[in-house]
Amino acid sequence: MITVKDLDEAILECQGQRNPNAETCIKLAAYLTIKRELYGEPVMQSFSSEPAEKITYNSGTEFSKLIEGQDINDILPIIDELMTTIQTINGRLYKAIIRKIESIV
Repeated sequence: MITVKDLDEAILECQGQRNPNAETCIKLAAYLTIKRELYGEPVMQSFSSEPAEKITYNSGTEFSKLIEGQDINDILPIIDELMTTIQTINGRLYKAIIRKIESIV
C-alpha cells in the first residue's frame, strides 16, 4: 500500500528538482492525484515568495565555508548521497553518524 508519507516524500523530491523537466512534472501530477484520490487530502500547494532557507553554519572548515549562505535544499541531496556512499563503504561509520543525528532529533 502506498502511504501518505511515501507520497509526501515523492512530492517533495519532485518539487525539489533544480531543473524540472516534463517527466518530473508528470510524476508530480501523478503523485498529487494519487494522494488526493487515495486519502482525500486536499493538495493545496504553497508557492510562497519567501526565500529558501539559507545555511548559516560556519566552523571555519573548507566545507562549511562552501555551504554557508547556500540554499539548504541544494546542499542536502549532496549530503544524502554522501551518507549513502558512507553506508556502503563503512557501515560502522554510517551507523555512528545516524546515532549522533538521532540523539539530537
